[in-house]
Amino acid sequence: VQLQASGGGLVQAGGSLRLSCAASGRFSNYVMGWFRQAPGKEREFVAGINFSGDFKYYTDSMKGRFTISRDNAKNTVYLQMNSLKPEDTAVYYCAAQFESPPVQYTNYAKYLYWGQGTLVTVSS
Repeated sequence: VQLQASGGGLVQAGGSLRLSCAASGRFSNYVMGWFRQAPGKEREFVAGINFSGDFKYYTDSMKGRFTISRDNAKNTVYLQMNSLKPEDTAVYYCAAQFESPPVQYTNYAKYLYWGQGTLVTVSS
C-alpha cells in the first residue's frame, strides 16, 4: 500500500482545511489513521477510522474540530479540520494498519504504511 497525503497549506486561525490521503494498492481491511508532528515534538495521534468507516477514534483535543472519513471506492481517507489553532501547526501524516482486533489506533508502531506528510501552518 502506498499513501499520498495532500491538502496542507497556510491558513489563518479559525479557518479550515481538508486533508486527503490517497492509497494505491490493496486498501481493503486497513484501518487508517492521521498523525501529526510539530517541530521539536513527538509524533502524535490525531484520528483513526476502521475499514467500514463506522468507527472513528479521536484524540480528545481534536474532538469536535476534526472529522475523519473515508471513501473506499476512491481508496481515500480525509481529515476535515475546522476551527484551526496555531498549535495545530504540524506535518500531518496518514498511515495504514491491517484491521486485526484489537486495533490500537493510537500506537504508531502498529501502522505499517505511511504517507510522506503534508504541512499545515496555522497563523495567528
